[in-house]
Amino acid sequence: MKVGIPKEIKNNENRVGMTPAGVAELCRHGHEVMVQHTAGEGSGFADEEYVKAGARILPSIEAVYEEAEMIVKVKEPIEPEYKLVRKGQLLFTYFHFACEKELTEAMLKSGAVCLAYETVQLPNGSLPLLQPMSEVAGRMAVINGAYYLQKTKGGKGKLISGVPGVNPTNVLVLGGGTVGEAAAMMAAGMGANVTITDISLPRLRQLDIETPPNVHTLYSSSHNICQLLPTVDIVVGSVLVPGDKTPHLITRDMLKMMEPGTVLVDVAIDQGGCFETSRPTTHSEPVYTIDGIVHYCVANIPGAVPNTSTLALTNATLRYAIALADKGWKQACKDDSALAKGLNIVEGKVVFKPVADVFGLSYEEVKL
Repeated sequence: MKVGIPKEIKNNENRVGMTPAGVAELCRHGHEVMVQHTAGEGSGFADEEYVKAGARILPSIEAVYEEAEMIVKVKEPIEPEYKLVRKGQLLFTYFHFACEKELTEAMLKSGAVCLAYETVQLPNGSLPLLQPMSEVAGRMAVINGAYYLQKTKGGKGKLISGVPGVNPTNVLVLGGGTVGEAAAMMAAGMGANVTITDISLPRLRQLDIETPPNVHTLYSSSHNICQLLPTVDIVVGSVLVPGDKTPHLITRDMLKMMEPGTVLVDVAIDQGGCFETSRPTTHSEPVYTIDGIVHYCVANIPGAVPNTSTLALTNATLRYAIALADKGWKQACKDDSALAKGLNIVEGKVVFKPVADVFGLSYEEVKL
């Protein structure tokens, strides 16, 4: 199969769809890999490394889309790419369709097969292709929250860890999944007093056992969250409903309960966000303030550490990419029910029900 790896063109997105090591494995399986010129540069991978791995370097994004049967990316296609996607082409990347109507309509119109990393789901409910970036995003959420807590950045002027004789900050993490656990562990390691919420009691029990003593678990309810808001310094929103829009756990009115300079970090912004006042931001303009509350809502947080992120992502996606290239998407999905759950749009039809429901579109079960 002809596999294409284009350069990401989303604002400040320096990750790349595959490392040279991943390319070498695809080539070893007999596939032809085409990488756009300088696609890996932002992640620390030169064209020469891809050539040594067996790839062919193409001069433009148009050339990659024109030749490739399967496109392997990091982020969803954005408007300049819509016209490049063609009928029957397989796109393997993060999509987050539920909060992007324009993208959904464009991919339906293209006739492509859209297999989303974020909805590939194992029988135990885990999301293997979301997990590595969730781990990065959770850790980075706390680092960024601590940064914007500085007075010079609009925050309260507090050091996340405190110092001897001065209390540490209070960090609230909404959602006990991979992002939430990573955020809680990072905040705890930095010395903060951490509360993590979830609606799953078994998950809360597990977190209570596995996390350090300065992490406290709390059942997630509007009442419980409101009780904490007056004393919280950083809130990390990390709730995920796979493939669907995220519920707003903090409303506009609830901002008034928090002290000015409190920092909200919305890791769930790709799926619509945990906070009613959230809107996507970029690494070049990461924050805005509403009612004195700092909002950090960057939609590609792991893009700030592209070398680590690209390595971690390829570790997770490679075996699925090889299966898709070896067998074709139909047979690969037929053989692997987890991979089949990644199918969102197939040749003009929505085959993932949450996406159909969000936009009132007709849903069709995929036939494999």
